[in-house]
Amino acid sequence: MVQYSKVLDASFAALSDATRRGVIERLGRGDASITDLAGKFDMTLTGMKKHVGVLEHAGLVVTEKVGRVRTCKLGPRRLQEVTDWIEKYRQLWEARFDELDVVIEELKQKEKAK
Repeated sequence: MVQYSKVLDASFAALSDATRRGVIERLGRGDASITDLAGKFDMTLTGMKKHVGVLEHAGLVVTEKVGRVRTCKLGPRRLQEVTDWIEKYRQLWEARFDELDVVIEELKQKEKAK
């Protein structure tokens, strides 16, 4: 469980920033260099390298340097751990709301009977 928490912590921390979410979205359409990403998000190369570094640390992005160009692509996990965690809690809350619907319907029926 501790290992799973570290993965989630790093992923959610990486995704907490709008620019990094935008980078993930952009890389979902295809690989891009850090220069291309910096231009799209109107920031310095250094700033984009820091954002990519956070995403890379979380395993959401991998980079490869060929010559002077560092290319970014989605990482192998591709948000699967985050998606699995969210789905587990979505199902839990959905079941709770279904139970609440049953209670509300029972209360309505009792009210009509009065």
